[in-house]
Amino acid sequence: MKKLQIAVGIIRNPQNEIFITRRAADAHMANKLEFPGGKIEASETPEQALIRELQEEVGITPCEATLFEKLEYAFPDRHITLWFWLVERWEGDPWGKEGQPGRWIAVSELNADAFPPANEPVIAKLIKRF
Repeated sequence: MKKLQIAVGIIRNPQNEIFITRRAADAHMANKLEFPGGKIEASETPEQALIRELQEEVGITPCEATLFEKLEYAFPDRHITLWFWLVERWEGDPWGKEGQPGRWIAVSELNADAFPPANEPVIAKLIKRF
């Protein structure tokens, strides 16, 4: 079984909005909404991977990231460990650098059904906290 470690950025602005993107049509969990991020390479810490992934995917450099949640999730073909980082200060303006659609959405409007199932507890925690 494939084991993956994933660093995920929850980019939250002062208006209490989160920057989300849409997964590619040919990706695992195609067309679902997601928080930007990606695989942690063997030589990286989760925080280093977060910085690299956010630079590659949405063109920002986090100035500060706080671990918000770490969870394990098993799919039939893979086991993933997700490191969710809350990013509230960054340099640059986020955009879909790899051609993926991206937008700001109010925390209260996050709908767990539109995201991969592993995101559900994190979305519930975000709505409760913010």
